[in-house]
Amino acid sequence: MSWAGATPTTKVAGGFHALDAHARWTMSAAAGAHHATGTPIAVHLELGTGALDVLELPCGELGVPPQRVILGHLNRSPDSVTHRQAAGSGCRPAFDEPSRGNHATDWRMPDAVRDLAEAGFGDRLLLGGDTTTASARPVDGGPGMPYLLRRVAPRPALAVGDDLVRRVLTENPARAFAADRR
Repeated sequence: MSWAGATPTTKVAGGFHALDAHARWTMSAAAGAHHATGTPIAVHLELGTGALDVLELPCGELGVPPQRVILGHLNRSPDSVTHRQAAGSGCRPAFDEPSRGNHATDWRMPDAVRDLAEAGFGDRLLLGGDTTTASARPVDGGPGMPYLLRRVAPRPALAVGDDLVRRVLTENPARAFAADRR
């Protein structure tokens, strides 16, 4: 895989259902980094909540183009209305699977992917492995990036087809993480 043309990503976290002062401060800094460098902003949504509040700050108040914002863990709060509203903003919904700490909602991911694809947002969807937590690292054959391709990707493929999942794993991230030449 070539990373030519890729750009680093600024990662920040929202709060549970809202943005506290710290989240507002870090997102403001991330917006500044975006404006200076074109860096996309990846947002950890705490238990998948607060997506619309998150979008209001960088995209509404701070002028970050929505297509440069990745909403991670959106599937942790399986609310299809919020998913569609967030995707309708132009952002990139990311379904991060699996995480032993959050497996209670993992089984809903294929339906959420299908719902957004049927609503016309298949070109924005991202699918990833929640590999930043200790419980999701590939220890003793546990989840990790190989698991994403071998076990997770086939699940949404049953719901939306192999072609869309291929694009979700290749073309969509290529656009999401491409350098924004200034």
